[in-house]
Amino acid sequence: MATFDSIPTPSCPLVRSTSTVVPPTETTPSFLIDPKNKSYKHQYANIYFTRLTMLRSAVEERARARWDGLQSEPLHVARVLDIVKSQLCWVIGTVYMDMPLKPNVLEDIGRDHSIPAPPPREKFYCDEDSVMLEDESGRIKLVGNRVSEERLVTGVIVAALGMETPTGDFEVVDMCTAGLAIFAEEEILGSDAMDVDVDFSSTRDEYVAVISGLSIGSPSPADAQIQMLVEYLAGEAGGPEDQQLASQITRLIIAGNSLSLEEYNEEGEDEKRPRKFGASTQANFSPHPNLALSAHLHDLISALPVHILPGEDDPSGIILPQQPFPRAMFGKAATFESFYCESNPAWLRVRCDETESSIPNEGRTSSSKSNHPPVTRSLLVTSGQPVLDMYKYLPTPPSSLVSIAASTLRWRHVAPTAPDTLWCHPYRDRDPFVLRQTPDIYLVGGMPEFGTRLVGSEDGSGRAGRCCRIVLVPSFSQTGILVLVNLRTLEVQCVDFGVEGLSAGGGEQRPSGDDGDAMAES
Repeated sequence: MATFDSIPTPSCPLVRSTSTVVPPTETTPSFLIDPKNKSYKHQYANIYFTRLTMLRSAVEERARARWDGLQSEPLHVARVLDIVKSQLCWVIGTVYMDMPLKPNVLEDIGRDHSIPAPPPREKFYCDEDSVMLEDESGRIKLVGNRVSEERLVTGVIVAALGMETPTGDFEVVDMCTAGLAIFAEEEILGSDAMDVDVDFSSTRDEYVAVISGLSIGSPSPADAQIQMLVEYLAGEAGGPEDQQLASQITRLIIAGNSLSLEEYNEEGEDEKRPRKFGASTQANFSPHPNLALSAHLHDLISALPVHILPGEDDPSGIILPQQPFPRAMFGKAATFESFYCESNPAWLRVRCDETESSIPNEGRTSSSKSNHPPVTRSLLVTSGQPVLDMYKYLPTPPSSLVSIAASTLRWRHVAPTAPDTLWCHPYRDRDPFVLRQTPDIYLVGGMPEFGTRLVGSEDGSGRAGRCCRIVLVPSFSQTGILVLVNLRTLEVQCVDFGVEGLSAGGGEQRPSGDDGDAMAES
């Protein structure tokens, strides 16, 4: 008679690790639009003037430290119009990319609407592109190999060192950006903490889980993978090691595109419908995707806190920053205090407290106080629209999605191409996308593939040893990948729910990080 091995079970019950959301400080960025300031009558030029004012001092400080020691003693000119011909100088301004292939709203209005519009381009760049530097006084064209090496996009604030040529162009020999801002949170470990002799195998690190692109309601739904995801996060799936890791996940972040843009009129049904008030189409909304999403959220919130952001495909305003979903659209899930509707982008402050850890180890329970002190992490989360828009400006290779995300930190701006090619709110006296602080973790959803990188200060201007972890979160409906970020060590690993023959992932893709520290689990 055949015998079966017993199912392994932990010697003590698993308890989920916890983390808390810390209230924002006076310097914490906010992307919420006050109803009193929700006006669309202002000109978009105000954003560029405000952006230049906010970042000028940071760029100037870094430029002086970089160029003041040169033997040629370059002159700093305050305005573009003050540049002197044939004299080495440097000036600060806003980059404008003059690109013939870039969409032009005036051309779109003036075109013959009887002819179908061409499909949107995947890339804007071409050999005829030119780079301009402008401020409140005027504009000058930047030339030279250093300009193309910098890989700039419209809206970036830079300092350019060079000389005006007889033709009126500015020959650039070096460029400087604002660089990384100071980190939002304090250091984690003091000097005394490193001297304590502790068994690290008995410690429990806290994780935050990130997912994007559930795309519920799409023609090829990933219902099976989503159900597997819910069961995994609830600790109801996998073996002891899987359940052990799931118990260390303190909260889940859904970074956009939870619902899918359903395709209609595939068989020409729209032409047969009666027109109302002269409209060519009628609303055709199905509540079933939203009901399915609400049901999954209800199951998840019963196990751990959930943060949800709107994305490009979600029923939310298209201009940035996208405002939080109305809680009422999620039914019973909205009754939980641990359910958070966030803006896009969103800035979160998460705290992990020092706790006693009891981890089963080879049939024994090892109890020891963790060497990890309390830690607060700042997380900047977006649904990916700014990075995907900047991707159209640059040739690939050498640029990549993860390198573009890293550049936004050094430029100190989340969405520099807004409002040129990315819709945003017409702010008058502030630019909320300017980064006055650097987050510990930068999460970018809506990406076609997984990627990660650690970004630190290049010139020592930031705090020694501090790095920001960038994570590109791929679409779950396409890859079946859940990303886990260790809140203490900033290490990243992935859980792959891709199953061959099913829509999400299909077992064909395995994530890989730029710095080689990502792992995949299947």
